[in-house]
Amino acid sequence: MKTTKEKADQDIHENLVNNLQELLEKNYDAQKGFTKAMEDAQNSNLKQYFKHQAAQRSQFANELDQEIRNLNETPKESGSTTGSLHRTWIDIKTSLSGDKDEAVLEECIRGEKASVEEYEKRLKENRFPPQIESTLNNQKGRIQNTLNKVRSLEDLADDNWS
Repeated sequence: MKTTKEKADQDIHENLVNNLQELLEKNYDAQKGFTKAMEDAQNSNLKQYFKHQAAQRSQFANELDQEIRNLNETPKESGSTTGSLHRTWIDIKTSLSGDKDEAVLEECIRGEKASVEEYEKRLKENRFPPQIESTLNNQKGRIQNTLNKVRSLEDLADDNWS
């Protein structure tokens, strides 16, 4: 039978791993989302930007994967059903939209906003070891930069294509 401290340590470990697993899953979803956005975009510069973002999210997933392995756990290997449904929604929206690039940008904004909120919530509600907290804050900051950039790209699209 476990002592109270052993049980508490196990609960802390499981909570930490679960949080990292869920963020890992979100990054798999975002990587696939940016790859889908790259395929759907018409503007070649936008395609390149989305390709870069997909690579960045792959890097984030690798970082989270390593943190989970450092905790002697097995990382998840794929994204969520919700992410799959979101990509289907992007397909439908872009196929119905006269302006595919703007529709893709709108969906990227929605996805990145959700990612920033997810990181903020987890960082606020949990105590992570300093190295992991630093990694998560770094990733959140880079996602926020992406969100700001995509918003500015959408504004440019509105100005140029209106």
